[in-house]
Amino acid sequence: MRISELAEATGVPVHTLKFYLREGVLMPGTATSRTRAEYGPEHVERVRLVRGLVEYGGVSVEGVRSIVRALESPPPSRPELLGVAHATLPAGPTRGEVSAEVAALVDDLGWQVWHEGPPVAELSSALEAARGAGVPVSPEALRRYARAMEAVAEVDVDVAAAAASPTEALHTVVVGTVMVDPVLVALRRMAQEAVSVARG
Repeated sequence: MRISELAEATGVPVHTLKFYLREGVLMPGTATSRTRAEYGPEHVERVRLVRGLVEYGGVSVEGVRSIVRALESPPPSRPELLGVAHATLPAGPTRGEVSAEVAALVDDLGWQVWHEGPPVAELSSALEAARGAGVPVSPEALRRYARAMEAVAEVDVDVAAAAASPTEALHTVVVGTVMVDPVLVALRRMAQEAVSVARG
């Protein structure tokens, strides 16, 4: 298909497709002349991925470029998968410091995580910001949140483990984390309403 047909198949304007090509997040088509190229199903899939990450996942083009590079060169073994995935995912705001409270929480939960890793620092910053805004996140509430997220993580890891290949598993972890986060937010709000009604 030509680029105009790719635009029609994906609902993405031609000028946006050309932007994706220039930025390297969409692979070039097969050249048929000096000014024309043919695109296939793999291009349709890539455009939908990029569009989803940018429009719904809020990922920058630079972030998409990192994700695409990781998907094109997945790690050879599954144990390396999560590290590559987390390194590729866009990071939240952080001051780069891990609070003593969060470090103690990780130890208390028995989680085998990298204490200096970005998620631990992000949690420290997010917790400080929440409390600074007047949200009283108590240590007990934080622990209950952590246990709830552990249950979510069980689902994530089960889905990734069921993938047929490291490439598919990496796609599941990286793209799934970005695209499922809004699903989790919506479910949380629905659950808040349901619990509130149930408790009268």
